Amino acid sequence: MKGVLVVLDGLGDLPCKQLGEKTPLEAAEMPNLDFLAARGEMGCMYPVKPGFIPQSDEAIVSIFGNDLNDSSRGQLEVRGTDIKLVRGDLALRVNFATIDSLEKGNIIDRRAGRTLTTSEAEILSKAINKITLPCSFVFKPTIQHRAVLVLRGGFSDNITGNDSAYLMGIRENSKIGIFKATDDDENTQYTVNILKEFSDKAFHVLNNHPINEERRKKGLLPANYLLMRGAGIENPKLKFYKKWLSVSYTPLEIGFARTSGMKVFSFEYPKLKGFDSYQNLREGLEKACDFSIKTLGKNHKDFDYAYVHIKETDFPGHDNKPLEKKSMLEYIDKTLFEFLRKFAPPNRIKIIVTGDHSTPCRLKDHSADPVPVLFYNVSPPKKKSKETGFFGRFNIYKKKNTDVKILGNDSEAMKDLKGESEATAEKFCEKNARNGKLGMILGKDLLEKLGFDK
Repeated sequence: MKGVLVVLDGLGDLPCKQLGEKTPLEAAEMPNLDFLAARGEMGCMYPVKPGFIPQSDEAIVSIFGNDLNDSSRGQLEVRGTDIKLVRGDLALRVNFATIDSLEKGNIIDRRAGRTLTTSEAEILSKAINKITLPCSFVFKPTIQHRAVLVLRGGFSDNITGNDSAYLMGIRENSKIGIFKATDDDENTQYTVNILKEFSDKAFHVLNNHPINEERRKKGLLPANYLLMRGAGIENPKLKFYKKWLSVSYTPLEIGFARTSGMKVFSFEYPKLKGFDSYQNLREGLEKACDFSIKTLGKNHKDFDYAYVHIKETDFPGHDNKPLEKKSMLEYIDKTLFEFLRKFAPPNRIKIIVTGDHSTPCRLKDHSADPVPVLFYNVSPPKKKSKETGFFGRFNIYKKKNTDVKILGNDSEAMKDLKGESEATAEKFCEKNARNGKLGMILGKDLLEKLGFDK
């Protein structure tokens, strides 16, 4: 294997009061990632372009060198499930959400409080699939509040959804959107009419469903509305990455990797059984890191590159939970990055660590801020200037790591890992990345600029 790309979803952030005006990445204790930073270079990246607020699909599509018009969110999400698509089927990404009423159209919560259990979602979906429409359709819940919708038949995707989140790179508003045709074709208007009918019927089914009545009694938000976006009928036309493996476990990332020709390694995400979504996320993160380590260890000789996408780090940003985000980053460091610290240098494997977009906690949303980029290129550590006096005796990078387990056979890397080489301390964070030697990068140029296209 030549390289590993690790994408930490929603990585970028802004200073938080709860963290002493530091970002979660800046506040987190991440010695293994800092080890790689001291032996690599940093920079910043606009996943799509300056001033643009990307959705996750737009960011990943762009980072892998594709045009945003070459795919749709709905198509990628559905391709990450077991639903089979044929030409003309309309695919959409869906959120279970909470609104006050159809008449007022105020969005109370885009994710129904992030407390919708797997069982509840499955029961509500069975009711939704009983709705009668002039066409056949499939509605399928995926993970937590997420779902997908497929309308079978010859439809148009020249429409806007009823979810206005990040429409054309602009931040969401608090009102439900309106399905609109973007051309004058009769089939497009027919598609809009079908989706309006489905949306209204779904609200009436969901709003009075026993599941939601019970949720209200418990003080929980009802999952009474479906926000839909990313309509698509065309097969995504993405660049192929046949020599890549992908560790992915949510529908979007699985669908993207499959469509890009990667070998997908996945696992079943833990079900949300109670109402503590963060307990579920922690279980998912533990499983994701462990699975990534095992997959890379077993398959690194069979592929040139690996794309590892860690999803959980995005959620604390949306919920303004900087301490949770910091905790997640520290867990990733002591598991996945500890493994990569020992595994990559002796095997001459390059590493890119970045985010797909910024999700600042104080904004509770994606933002147009650039994301930090770390490129470990198997270089020797940057030499630390000789220190004398009191602080010179406490250089942690000078201490020998006699207990480090080496996973490879490169002699120089072994020497470095054992602490026999001195290096400057480099903290990987937004502030240092802005001053890094890599400069500012556009997402579409990342892999080529850092040699991951060879």
